[in-house]
Amino acid sequence: MAFDVDFFVIGAGSGGVRAARVAAGHGARVMIAEEFRVGGTCVIRGCVPKKLYVYASRFADDFHDAKGYGWSVPDPVFDWRGLVDAKEKEITRLSGAYRANLDKAGVELIAERAEIVGPHEVRLAEGRRVSARHILVATGARPSLSPAIPGLEHAISSNEIFDLSEFPRRLLVVGSGYIACEFASIFKGLGAKVTQVFRADRVLRGFDADLRAHLGEALGAAGVDLRPGRLPTRIERTAQGLRVTLTDGGLLDVDQALVATGRKPNTNGLGLEAAGVALSPDGGVKVDANGASSVASIHAVGDVSSRVLLTPVAIREGHALADRLFGRGAPPLDYDLIASAVFTTPEIGTIGLSEERAVERYGTIDIFKTDFRPMRATLGGGPERMFMKLVVDAESCRVVGAHLMGHDSGEIIQTLAVAITMGAKKSDLDRTVAVHPTAAEELVTMRMRTARRVREAAQAAAS
Repeated sequence: MAFDVDFFVIGAGSGGVRAARVAAGHGARVMIAEEFRVGGTCVIRGCVPKKLYVYASRFADDFHDAKGYGWSVPDPVFDWRGLVDAKEKEITRLSGAYRANLDKAGVELIAERAEIVGPHEVRLAEGRRVSARHILVATGARPSLSPAIPGLEHAISSNEIFDLSEFPRRLLVVGSGYIACEFASIFKGLGAKVTQVFRADRVLRGFDADLRAHLGEALGAAGVDLRPGRLPTRIERTAQGLRVTLTDGGLLDVDQALVATGRKPNTNGLGLEAAGVALSPDGGVKVDANGASSVASIHAVGDVSSRVLLTPVAIREGHALADRLFGRGAPPLDYDLIASAVFTTPEIGTIGLSEERAVERYGTIDIFKTDFRPMRATLGGGPERMFMKLVVDAESCRVVGAHLMGHDSGEIIQTLAVAITMGAKKSDLDRTVAVHPTAAEELVTMRMRTARRVREAAQAAAS
């Protein structure tokens, strides 16, 4: 059967663009459709603008600490509009670079919505139909506002938070995941009064328990008003902003209410179910280890498949899929060892298993951890601390988890992730000569005196 193209990609975000470019590099005829801006969530309203705002939020502490190092710094003044405009300029540049790279690769970009009408066919918004040997769904995910309460329409999501016309002096953040914590930290650093409410007892569900505890303490010390076990029940518009009623009956008057309680795959209206593509309960495309859906010619990568919602994962999935379909093949990704960062202040870097999951998997583990004041805080006078934790399988001595919190933890975990991915043992770290004076040297100087052995509860009870 003759097709118009070999590969049709729906969604020009990080995963879709990488898959399209690699496929074209293998000689495939590729077309990609995007109804919004090229670059996807990461470039337009996710990783990139968020990290820019993180940098902006940390300058207040830097100005304060500089005095301890001999600098005379006048009282700084923050300009919200200036930050928004600078951010917009940068993401416009990046979006243009994505477009240019697609063009250089020979990928045809269609600035329209595309829907699947069959295993090998899509329909563009203008009505034109395009046949394709393979179709890739890379439409990402969208914020999910919940719970459904009266006045929820007055709240905003992480899509809108970057471009508010006025800086919210009083901000309510709903949620305890990494997106909620990041924005609570960002806006507190920029000078807002931030209240964070969430259903759980601690922030960052699913992360290592020590990280959760330390981050909660740090956010509270920074001035974020953490209110666990509470959620909004009503949001009302007032002359001064918003009035929010909480489950405990309390009232909050704020300028904005950011709801960051999760994300859902962008699969609505794509024609997937009609084409026979199986979806998970949250609407994500069910795929196998190679990214193939229940329809052999239709594939999915990135957030739309609800596996691991991280941009680098989407990029690797897209690259591997293109290699498998049009190149020499590629092995499935290892989802057990994926490093990630949470860009709160203090920052978190993590890879592998939490202590709790490691006990479940290995039974007996060794825990090495340290908590100290880094050198950069000694003259600045701030409350900054550094926390590091290694989780080690007691039988093999292999490092199966690493969890950091403090300055540049995201940068440190990236390097450590290479060693852990290669199967590093604790002895490998022990025989590595430290770089002094650095905070990261603690990773290779932790010894048994800082450790404790953890066994499964059943084993401990039996003994």
